[in-house]
Amino acid sequence: MTAPSHPLVADLYRQMRLPVICSPMFIVSNPELVVAQCTSGVMGAFPALNARPQTLLGDWLDQVQGGLAAHREAHPQAVIAPFAVNQIIHTSNDRLDQDLADCARHRVPYIITSLRAPGDLVDEIHGWGGKVLHDVTTIRHAEKALEAGVDGLILVAAGAGGHAGALSPFALLAEVRRFYDGPIALSGAIATGAGVLAAQTMGADFAYMGTRFIASTEANASPDYKEALVASSAGDIVYTPFFTGIPGNYLKSSIVNAGLDPANLPAPSAGSSNFGSTRAKPWKDIWGAGQGVGSIAAVRPAAEIVEQLHAEYRSAQARMAARSFA
Repeated sequence: MTAPSHPLVADLYRQMRLPVICSPMFIVSNPELVVAQCTSGVMGAFPALNARPQTLLGDWLDQVQGGLAAHREAHPQAVIAPFAVNQIIHTSNDRLDQDLADCARHRVPYIITSLRAPGDLVDEIHGWGGKVLHDVTTIRHAEKALEAGVDGLILVAAGAGGHAGALSPFALLAEVRRFYDGPIALSGAIATGAGVLAAQTMGADFAYMGTRFIASTEANASPDYKEALVASSAGDIVYTPFFTGIPGNYLKSSIVNAGLDPANLPAPSAGSSNFGSTRAKPWKDIWGAGQGVGSIAAVRPAAEIVEQLHAEYRSAQARMAARSFA
């Protein structure tokens, strides 16, 4: 990786084998997956809300930190990336204060915030030495997050799994870079090492990847979900607000299995969802996935996935060098 000018990016590059931040996926991400990701040299993350009941969050943080410490002791030369915890900044999240208190006690190094700009929470997180990365889907969201003082942006562009924006990664990144030169992670159908390099070439510092790691042995996803990812391609992804009221990308096969017609899902009224109109539950029965799903050929341990990404990244670098114009 080339030497970055921003100190936070430079610090993270020293702790990573690849410039990849693994997205915190509802239900799917767990301590086992996060430890496997971090010890492989990419940043792992899980949503605080995945630890249920709330009292389990402290145990999860102990498990992650203990796993990383044990790996560091057993492999003192290993490159071990830091981890992140995702916090939903919304009035519906009635456990936010408790979750942040647990993160403060464990001095979680990175907090990924979602849905609303974190506002005064940034100072609280900075108080224990943590950094804040905020995910956004539009230019206005990016501006509001920067006004709140976040340390970096995660651009959730078209093609990303789960709740995703509608703007092309090219368009969203280019426009944000017109007014922001700090750390940026880019998502949007990135599922290969070549895609990671492409994100950097476009001007991002990191690739933000989720779907590729659902098809890992450590992920808390059903075998059917994982095998559906292997069997799917970009054409099998449906972008709809039907299930949660917020547009998102889902596997067509899971919608069909729920007895619904993917081609005839009406848009919900503003601010609502059709959660109650079907027994199928978003994320549990209706499976999120990004358009990069066609690059997934098998269910593998996270460490093997990172190793393949690393090999693809190096190969893409070599191809770029061979094709460079003077």
